[in-house]
Amino acid sequence: MHSISLLVILPVIIFSIIIHENAHGLMALALGDKTAKNAGRLSLNPLKHADPFGSLILPLISSQIFGWPVGYAKPVPINPLYFKNQRMGMLLTALAGPVSNLFLAFVAAFLLKAGLPLTSFLEAAILINTVLAIFNLIPMPPLDGSKVLAGFIPRRWLAGYYRLERYGIIVIFVLIFMFPGLLSRVLVFFMRPLFYLMGV
Repeated sequence: MHSISLLVILPVIIFSIIIHENAHGLMALALGDKTAKNAGRLSLNPLKHADPFGSLILPLISSQIFGWPVGYAKPVPINPLYFKNQRMGMLLTALAGPVSNLFLAFVAAFLLKAGLPLTSFLEAAILINTVLAIFNLIPMPPLDGSKVLAGFIPRRWLAGYYRLERYGIIVIFVLIFMFPGLLSRVLVFFMRPLFYLMGV
């Protein structure tokens, strides 16, 4: 894929993150939790999901450092007490976000191969959504992958595992800003087979 303008990347990443958060909320709703719906978070309005640091300051800083934005939105509120099976409910709710991004990436790849004349936006959608899906599946709290993993590890380990969440975001920022090459290699390792499946 060709280099993509930041003016194309920013609206695509905002839309992709919004879809990601809505997917969490919709899955929770399907499993009996109306918390996100009652909080007005099942919305395509970017202001409903914007986080002052994660949605503005961090993307601007990371764009200057890497040439591409890293950011996040406010997590949708989830109450696992409404789930019949709390561990499975949290696993499915967490998985819904990355799956929604992979779905967007495959749809964009299909439209690109079909010749839709929005090449830059479609290439950005493929790249950004694939990165979002893989990055969020890293099993490090508070990323979605940690909640997916929590659905499988023995219950006796859960308390200690959840305590890692207070340090997880620090580890993630260290990986992003101190070891960007390592993170890039991990992402590329998983992106290649996905791009092969997409035919891009």
